[in-house]
Amino acid sequence: MAKIHNILITLLFSSLLTACSDSDTTPEPSDAAAQPEQLAASESTFEATAMNLVGMEFVLIPAGEFMMGCGASDWACDDAEKPQHRVKISRPFYLGKYEVTQSEWEAVMENNPSKFTGDSNPVENVSWDDVRIFIQRLNEKEETDKYRLPTEAEWEYAARAGATGAFHFGDDVASLGRYAWFGGNASRHSHPVGQKQANKWGLHDMHGNVWEWVTDSYEGAYYSRSGTSDPVNSGNPNHPLSRVLRGGGWDVSVWSLRLASRIGSKPDVRDGVYGFRLAFTPQ
Repeated sequence: MAKIHNILITLLFSSLLTACSDSDTTPEPSDAAAQPEQLAASESTFEATAMNLVGMEFVLIPAGEFMMGCGASDWACDDAEKPQHRVKISRPFYLGKYEVTQSEWEAVMENNPSKFTGDSNPVENVSWDDVRIFIQRLNEKEETDKYRLPTEAEWEYAARAGATGAFHFGDDVASLGRYAWFGGNASRHSHPVGQKQANKWGLHDMHGNVWEWVTDSYEGAYYSRSGTSDPVNSGNPNHPLSRVLRGGGWDVSVWSLRLASRIGSKPDVRDGVYGFRLAFTPQ
């Protein structure tokens, strides 16, 4: 029944997809504020932004707490997004301002596996295993061990930027085209990063463009036993479990772009809508 409900919701909003891409009016950012316990980046001892040797830009995400998953007031939920639960992110961390681009990938890997080429487009057609190799080589290049994928909890926390609705700008589906490349406006291919409006913490393309790999293993019922402080589902290291992707991509409907939406894919699978962004914890 839940799947039927989700299909009906998607059909209900399908008439808005073209309007999302055609409107010329840029909406005001959502009024949703960060939780009181969050530390503003400007008050931190760390710099608000950072850039690495290959030109990747990072935004400092403050420590804090949020409600993770799909709540009773949301207009659509999948069983894998429930129960909604409070999660604490105990330390600030840096997250990529943009999805990793093809030029950044080439600077490290000296190849470009993408199906939709463009230096400023997000790299795609990369598996979770491919990303691990990229991270290893980037760390070697900078003589560090800090770069990593964000955890699933970090990703959603950063994407929400204090918002509690379906999207980081609220629940107005008609505004979605101002924030995301998706099935309603992307013409079935990826687009240069940063063309759409950022969330309140300055992160672009947290909705759409390409799905983003995160650290965690995927389990549909994981939220029922998730930890409450810096959770990460490590899974069984002796079994090639599916890995989580977040954010939706250029090929999906409104329903898959929700902040709570999560899917799983095998770590060796490559797809023209699979990409990623990096994170690191400041020392």
